[in-house]
Amino acid sequence: MNRENKRKSFEKGYYKTHPCHDSFTCRICGRLVVPAGAGSDHRNHCPNCLTSLHVDEEPGDRAADCGGAMDPIGVWVRKSGEWAVIHRCRRCGKLSSNRVAADDNPMKLMSIAMRPLSQPPFPLERIEELTELMAGDGRLR
Repeated sequence: MNRENKRKSFEKGYYKTHPCHDSFTCRICGRLVVPAGAGSDHRNHCPNCLTSLHVDEEPGDRAADCGGAMDPIGVWVRKSGEWAVIHRCRRCGKLSSNRVAADDNPMKLMSIAMRPLSQPPFPLERIEELTELMAGDGRLR
């Protein structure tokens, strides 16, 4: 049974309290994703490409009708120090946060984390000029 259709056979909120032991094939990279190795009872994204599917409105409810692919667009660190991946739905634009799983691709996580530094919102060629404008200390003259 694919994970988009699970909500049709279980009562509302089932996935919040019950572990998911189903495997699935990632729609994006085509790899088989198994629940073992995630370090959690709820596998919600591919450990290889970190892509998820928009199946929940609230975590575990399987109530979303969208079903779009959710791209990993960023990472953040929770108060506890745990990393989480920020996903954005390709179809509707919804943002969500999912905790990093134990077997997630560390190089993919680091490339997402480094994206703001490697692709700043200004041309790198102008960094010296912009620093001069700020008198070298971050304040405009």
